[in-house]
Amino acid sequence: MVVTNLGRRLIVAALLAYAGVVHVFAEDDEDYRPGGWQEEEVVFPPMPEEKNLKGFFVSAAVDNRYAVDLASISVGKDGVVRYVLVVDTPGGSRNVTYEGMRCETKEKRLYATGRRDGRWVSSRNVDWERIVDTPPRRQHAALFLEYFCPGATLVLDAEEARNALIQGVHPLNRMR
Repeated sequence: MVVTNLGRRLIVAALLAYAGVVHVFAEDDEDYRPGGWQEEEVVFPPMPEEKNLKGFFVSAAVDNRYAVDLASISVGKDGVVRYVLVVDTPGGSRNVTYEGMRCETKEKRLYATGRRDGRWVSSRNVDWERIVDTPPRRQHAALFLEYFCPGATLVLDAEEARNALIQGVHPLNRMR
């Protein structure tokens, strides 16, 4: 019996379906991104000033303190919320990053890291990453769920995102 490449693929697909791996393919279909999306050109904001930092709750399981620079928040025509995130550790270290978040695809991206001398250093990784709600990276899930993407929908503008952070929760999340 001769098995063609198509035949092999069908056999593998049948075996994977039988083994219960179809779920992996279903998630891939769910995450499908139609073509045509184009990211805007990114311009780095000024380094954050203390007076513009607004802290937000991430989890009782983490000791770091998290804040967003309210002056840096923007909502692009490309559907990306961009912001400066500041993370202060209990040991006194500070990490400053410029990031973007896509509500439509539940992804985030690191654009740059801030240096002590006030310069931004572009990230070498240009890939968008899935936002996961786990303790080591819960800050992105908190921003997504509570402030920038309530109900998985994009805030209308930067002012709406700023107000959500100032109030401690997006108004749509109060209704739950």
